[in-house]
Amino acid sequence: MKDGFITVAAATPQVAVADCEANAQAILACINEMAEAHAKVMVLPELCITGYTCSDLFWQTKLLDEAEAALSVIAEGSRQVDALITVGMPLRVAGKLLNVAAILCRGKVLGFVPKVNLPAYNEFYETRHFASGSADMGTVQFDGEEVPVGTNLLFSCENVADLCVAAEICEDLWVPNPPSVHHALAGASVICNLSASDEMVGKGGYRRDLVAGQSARLVCAYLYATAGEGESTTDLVFGGQNLIAENGTVLAESATFENEINVATIDVQRLASERRRMSTFPAAESKEYREISFALVEEETKLARFFDADPFVPSNADQLSDRCEEILNIQALGLKKRLAHTHAKSAVVGISGGLDSTLALLVTARAFDMLGLSRKGIVAVTMPGFGTTDRTYNNAVAMIKSLGATFKEVPIAKAVMQHFADIDHDASIHDVTYENSQARERTQILMDIANQANGFVIGTGDLSELALGWATYNGDHMSMYAVNASVPKTLVRHLVRHYADTSADEVLAGVLYDVLDTPVSPELLPPEDGAISQKTEDLVGPYELHDFFLYQMLRMCFPPAKIYRVAKEAFAGRYSNETILKWLRTFYWRFFSQQFKRSCLPDGPKVGSVAVSPRGDLRMPSDACVSAWIKEVETLQP
Repeated sequence: MKDGFITVAAATPQVAVADCEANAQAILACINEMAEAHAKVMVLPELCITGYTCSDLFWQTKLLDEAEAALSVIAEGSRQVDALITVGMPLRVAGKLLNVAAILCRGKVLGFVPKVNLPAYNEFYETRHFASGSADMGTVQFDGEEVPVGTNLLFSCENVADLCVAAEICEDLWVPNPPSVHHALAGASVICNLSASDEMVGKGGYRRDLVAGQSARLVCAYLYATAGEGESTTDLVFGGQNLIAENGTVLAESATFENEINVATIDVQRLASERRRMSTFPAAESKEYREISFALVEEETKLARFFDADPFVPSNADQLSDRCEEILNIQALGLKKRLAHTHAKSAVVGISGGLDSTLALLVTARAFDMLGLSRKGIVAVTMPGFGTTDRTYNNAVAMIKSLGATFKEVPIAKAVMQHFADIDHDASIHDVTYENSQARERTQILMDIANQANGFVIGTGDLSELALGWATYNGDHMSMYAVNASVPKTLVRHLVRHYADTSADEVLAGVLYDVLDTPVSPELLPPEDGAISQKTEDLVGPYELHDFFLYQMLRMCFPPAKIYRVAKEAFAGRYSNETILKWLRTFYWRFFSQQFKRSCLPDGPKVGSVAVSPRGDLRMPSDACVSAWIKEVETLQP
């Protein structure tokens, strides 16, 4: 349960209609199997102790007596199970019959939550047998204890922060104002739904969307267990479509028409963080609720969930293609507006033959096409310097010509050498001055050409570089519109590849593929045997690691130890623990120390959920101390 990770489970037992004794054993078998998976919150279907399809047998006192006796058997049989368990049954309360979720922990029944919304349409006629539940229905005697009954019950874990569980039953989810809305607003982070939803053509997809959508709206985990094989098939068939969702994502789903147990790991810490971050999610107000405490044995949860090593990149190929096209259009539309608003006659782009400048040029070309402007208005400038290789230069030239932009070449070596002489710098010393002088010279050239052409400079730097501060202040750091500013390096590569894959120009596509194969480099140091000598990832670390760290820190608000933990899972077999830890430390140092560069970023379009614009997503002081984060990193072991 460390770091907010909790294993949860949804199960569909094989019921025998009206045979409560047999059902109790089937339910206990499911509970024990879920316990073996270390599930700490378990949900079973609606009325599973009796079977949902008992119909008028619900009027039989014998069946109701048997149901209560079966709950006692389940409670006793689960006394050693370290979990909060929800199981469905009929219950007599105040002279009426309720359809309830019985909530148990370590052999004790903690509460009964009644169903509120009883369908009496189409194939359903629950109002024939059951009364609707309400918020506070007092208590009932069960096994010698006074047990609370009502929809206003919250079950809070004493020793796991942010784990607060509430329940609703089947139709309660399908109505305009589900009880789960009020549960979440009262502080519930996990909603258990005990259901008996019959199958019809197309219903499964709708049900999945409903569960996922509710978990997104409520920023919660939603555990849904429904009836399956074993229920009467007089007129209906039940498919057992169990679902576990978290904040809009389905983590686990059973195969239809299979009585399965589904297990997943949820992150209640993440949910709490997301709620705090969202100004529109109200503060918890539980004064109308009765809070019932339970405790769990603390143990380290085995992470039974997928952690995407490339969180910015969709894993599905079709989805990736659509996403790339969408991002390219967002970038181009942002630039289109700025060009139209400023009445710019041209746009100036520095082209190195690397990934970022390539993407910027492609986006600029698309924006010009959208405006119906000639691409000749794009002044694409190559500025070969001390580190430029034939490969990158030739790719830059070929790309510019293929796209129909205006080609301009301005070698910088002579001007930089003059600058070295002016400031009394030894050109044989290849230090930061040597490197940054080139970057600033190039920016000056671009700005001045933009003045000549009555246009403005397009920025090429990407999100990953901005996060790490891997940009020369007032050099490539500066532009008049930064089209790549919220695109991480791992995604830049896919955008360029998508453009190449979909291009009708075979020459351009070939150049783009070669750009993709070229090592990432600022090319500020002289080549070695004609090849790139300065590889960015050797200096600052792998961009795929840094993009992962960035996403987990800014989007998930994870602390260093948790980021390290999930990174080990995501990159298992790709990077050693030592390597991950080394670059995690680098990430924090650079991220905090380089905020001053991000505080004065040019405008640029936001394309995803993570961005570092000082006017948008990241309001961070430039002088923030990294010490607390580094101290935690230093405690971590490879």
